[in-house]
Amino acid sequence: MRSGLERSDIQSRIRDIVDALFLNIPCGVGSRRKDLKLNETSYQKVLTKGAEWAVSQGYGLQDDLEHIEENGCITGADPGQISPKAYDRGKAQLGTLGSGNHFVEVGYVADIYDEALAHALGLRPDQVTVIVHTGSRGFGHQVCDDFIRVMLRASEKYGIRLPDRQLCCAPIRSNEGQRYLAAMACAANFAFTNRQLITHWVRESFEQALGMGPARLGLDLIYDVCHNIAKLEEHEIGGKKRTVCVHRKGATRAFPPGHSKVPRAYRETGQPVLIPGDMERCSYVLVGTRRAMAETFGSTCHGAGRVMSRHQAKKRAKGRAIVREMEDRGIFVRSASRATLAEEISDAYKDVSEVVNVAHGAGISRKVARLVPMGVIKG
Repeated sequence: MRSGLERSDIQSRIRDIVDALFLNIPCGVGSRRKDLKLNETSYQKVLTKGAEWAVSQGYGLQDDLEHIEENGCITGADPGQISPKAYDRGKAQLGTLGSGNHFVEVGYVADIYDEALAHALGLRPDQVTVIVHTGSRGFGHQVCDDFIRVMLRASEKYGIRLPDRQLCCAPIRSNEGQRYLAAMACAANFAFTNRQLITHWVRESFEQALGMGPARLGLDLIYDVCHNIAKLEEHEIGGKKRTVCVHRKGATRAFPPGHSKVPRAYRETGQPVLIPGDMERCSYVLVGTRRAMAETFGSTCHGAGRVMSRHQAKKRAKGRAIVREMEDRGIFVRSASRATLAEEISDAYKDVSEVVNVAHGAGISRKVARLVPMGVIKG
């Protein structure tokens, strides 16, 4: 999200903003939301309508939907493919951040690399920004667990030899393949709804902390992008247009200018690409390119990637005052647990700037702006 605020507008109030975010957005392992009551009908609409349901309930703006991949809804979702366990896990977790590398980060635009593209995305130097990173929570995790068992049986049934059990699969047009796509669409729509709800509570938190109205805050959604999904898309292969299933795991779309799936607002720039780093360094906004379409099925990386396991990171962080270290660097942090902060220390990740420079240099996405954190909430 971009805002109408400058860094200087919130510098002395960043603690208040982060405290408000931490109060309004449940986070951490098993976090649950008590004030969002879903009956069976509403739950079904979340899974089939996605972010559109959230907006219809007053959580956000109609304009938000124009700035979300697939307008915030994957078609073909079938709640009938969802197990009771997945239903139960997701029901109380809608509107929560979760744990691990999920976060809400308040920052500012530190560098602009392409003024024309930045202007088209509504970004300018020293502008306050917000990044939300979360997904389908326990709901999506359970859908995955349920269908791993289905796919293991399907691999045997269709004579698919697996070098690794985690590569279990089924033909797309098979009964198992179609069932999974329908269940995965439900999980994606849950994630879209989850982020839309959090977007709404981010706006409310800023209003509460700063005593400003929506017009002054100007918290507009730049883009919401999927980063763990399989999608049917048209790509050119061997000189012919073909419909294929593109799996992006820890990757995002990077569609080029002119592509019909890019929102109208960005049809001339290419799709916005978001590559977050760790909570202590920076994140980047880029745009998609034609080269990505030709070489990587219109894809680029989603983040910096870890260089340490969570266990190794905890050992590295032992005895360190991570909160104070971050405050010394001008970053105020609130977390549901000390363990999460230890697991998410900067040392545990690759330098996102190096990763982004590789993507930019390879031509699969194009740098627009660098965002530096001022405040973070973590699970």
